[in-house]
Amino acid sequence: MPPARAAAVGASVEGCGGLRLWDGTEDAGKATMMACETECRPLGVFTCQLCALTAPYSYVGQKPPDTQSVVLLEESYVMKDPFTSDKDRFLILGSKCSLCSRLVCVGLECSLFYSKRFCLPCVQENIDAFPQEIRQDLEKRKVPSKRPASQPSSRT
Repeated sequence: MPPARAAAVGASVEGCGGLRLWDGTEDAGKATMMACETECRPLGVFTCQLCALTAPYSYVGQKPPDTQSVVLLEESYVMKDPFTSDKDRFLILGSKCSLCSRLVCVGLECSLFYSKRFCLPCVQENIDAFPQEIRQDLEKRKVPSKRPASQPSSRT
């Protein structure tokens, strides 16, 4: 085996789906690198229109790729879980409010899911249309946490 080729055999490409090994053939290496680039390349950047959370998303829809039998209840913006190499793990970033179509994250301060996604401004405008349990839950959210003034918020 030529020296240059020997150094390439077993070389790795770090990707979103984990460590990938190159089998030493030029075509296989190119195919692996292309698969990794395609797999890792985000479709765009999700931005919550209420809290300005931003994150790259890799899928939009109800059936995330590489999942066995997962069907989401809403069309969601999804990213691969960056904390694991398991291809079937993902994080739901958010979706559109079913009333105003505003893009909102799944954070408690921005939206709630009650058969559909609703941004909190739309919930407040239509509070009487929601069941008592939802109204009570929203009242609990309004109560500020008992954090000492010297302790900064965890959200930056």
